[in-house]
Amino acid sequence: MSSLAAPLSAARRAQARPLPFDRVRADAGLTIAVGLTLAAVAFVADGGLRLERTTWTEIGLLLLGAGLTAAVLLTDRVRGEIPGAMTLLALAGLAVFTALSIVWSLAPSDSWLEANRTLAYLAAFAGALALVRLAPERWAAVLHGVGLACLLVCAWALATKVFPAALAPGETYARLREPFGYWNAVGLMAALGVPPLLWLAARRSGDAAVNALAWPGLGLLAVCMMLSYSRGALLALLVGLAFWFAVVPLRLRGATALVGSLVGAAPVVAWAFRRDALTLDRVPLSARGDAGHELGALLLLMAALLVTAGLAVNFLAARRAPSARLRRLAGRGILGALAIIPVVVVVAIATAPGGLSGQVSTSWHRLTDPKAATPTNTPDRLTATSSVRAAYWREALAVYRHSKWIGAGAGAFGTARTRYRYSTQSVRHAHGYVVQTLSDLGLVGLGLSLLAALAWLVAAARTLGLRRRDRGLAFDAERVGMLTMATVVLVFTVHSLIDWTWFVPGNAAVALLCAAWVAGRGPLRARTEAAVVVAPPARGPWRERLRAWRPPRTGAAGALAVLAVALVGSWMALQPVRSAHAEDAAIDRAQIGAYDAAASISRTAAKRNPLSVDPLWQLAFIDDAKGDKQGALHALEQAVKLQPANAEAWRRLGRYRLSSLNNPEGAVAAFRATYFLDPQPAQSSSDFLEASRALQQR
Repeated sequence: MSSLAAPLSAARRAQARPLPFDRVRADAGLTIAVGLTLAAVAFVADGGLRLERTTWTEIGLLLLGAGLTAAVLLTDRVRGEIPGAMTLLALAGLAVFTALSIVWSLAPSDSWLEANRTLAYLAAFAGALALVRLAPERWAAVLHGVGLACLLVCAWALATKVFPAALAPGETYARLREPFGYWNAVGLMAALGVPPLLWLAARRSGDAAVNALAWPGLGLLAVCMMLSYSRGALLALLVGLAFWFAVVPLRLRGATALVGSLVGAAPVVAWAFRRDALTLDRVPLSARGDAGHELGALLLLMAALLVTAGLAVNFLAARRAPSARLRRLAGRGILGALAIIPVVVVVAIATAPGGLSGQVSTSWHRLTDPKAATPTNTPDRLTATSSVRAAYWREALAVYRHSKWIGAGAGAFGTARTRYRYSTQSVRHAHGYVVQTLSDLGLVGLGLSLLAALAWLVAAARTLGLRRRDRGLAFDAERVGMLTMATVVLVFTVHSLIDWTWFVPGNAAVALLCAAWVAGRGPLRARTEAAVVVAPPARGPWRERLRAWRPPRTGAAGALAVLAVALVGSWMALQPVRSAHAEDAAIDRAQIGAYDAAASISRTAAKRNPLSVDPLWQLAFIDDAKGDKQGALHALEQAVKLQPANAEAWRRLGRYRLSSLNNPEGAVAAFRATYFLDPQPAQSSSDFLEASRALQQR
């Protein structure tokens, strides 16, 4: 303690000095760059389900991550220990296993897409690790950028409600879902933005006017989250806030900003929940427009009141700061309130009709019943316990039991689940990372995920000063910032356990950046001691530095290798998109009767994506249109051989044998496989019965 007292006091004095203009300009530039990059990922990739938009986003992440990694390798900043390296290696192992799953996957084309996604996430994590090495002292700018990105996304989501005629004329749902097309992703983006803005409002450093801007930002995020009706986002945020208030010593300042913002947002949310034009589906555009304009006026009024309140609180705190005793009492009171909340909830449940046991039993039944009715898309769903996740999770576990060690292949849940599904609804994700990973990659994939999580926890404990040897170290500004980044990661992790939002690049990129920064920043004690021991070297003009720069040979070779891998990965990721473009071109040719050209282009599409059945189905249609029935049959049979676990491939083959080739015997065999792989739809049984009757009549 005493040995660190002098360095800590010197560091605090250094933080109190005004920052040079160049430093402020650099921080502002990095803030804008991080904010716009993360926002661009969210807007371009939307929900991560549209092939071309997602692919270009993944290529961008690959090239950006490779560029940052190469920049580090070309400097002398990779000497000695590299914090976060073990986490990166574990994620690389998971990415390799994901790519290898193409070999045994029931849906190899989907596994290819998931391999591309995982590689892009790996590159994003590596690039963020490199950014830590390049600008380790710019952590505050990164936090500002994360908060800015979340605000931009949530502001756009609310703008679609305020100006529906201009931004969302065809919207049929009341829940906010743009720019992702998925309401829970919008709610999660709002939840991810709360910790950075809470830190901004509570920090003791920085300009008071800038800090006050966090108040209306928090209010806007609260309104956005509530209008998304996302129960998962609320749960994840509550867990994150409990962690933040438990470990960060800025409890009084943080609670003041959070409570004040919620008080400002509550009337807006209550008003919106009472307006049918804002809370019901399929409302006429004119009614949505009128209510949206009123909502916009209320949001502006809320923002004005909250920024005024923030300025007033910061002004009063600067003139008369609370005493240390008051801060201690307030901190204990906040922790006590957090501890009392579960007790209040239990008492409220116990006093409700049916008592504690009855309410818990009913809620548990609704939560775990796979056939329970799903809640409606109204604000009432915020208090409902029923969910479709029970069905998805049971289906995922059924797929897992079929191949426990290696799973059905990355992304193959949507194909494999049809054999076990409870309804005819088409679903691609199991809505939970653990069950999805067990289904897709088995115990090996889950083990690699746990290894990466454990490696990150070890690195994060060193960075955050949570080890025993770090006890007694002060909570300086950077330590609080790192704890805030860890809170963002925690919120994302909790939400990923109950939803599929890790497939959404806009959500995942925020968490990957914060996770990499926390893992890669290095031990707290080493940072604290180095902060005042070594002065930064003087820097000359950039032209002189460029002339004197000599890249290390090993680093140059490593940089070239990283860039080469990124380029090859980008080209491979682009092939499914090129195949889809060829399919579109083939359709255009077929529509004008150029069947030979259309068939040739369809074969090109199949070569570009040899793992997909879509080009083969298209080729079968074109061959049949030009009278080549054997060619069409061959294409459909090739699709079955490529994905024998795909019920739709068997269904199309059976329908063609029955309707076009008058081969009921072959149709019965195909429809029998269809019924085995997908017994739930009525079409599976009716097709089989139709083919059986045709066979009996011969």
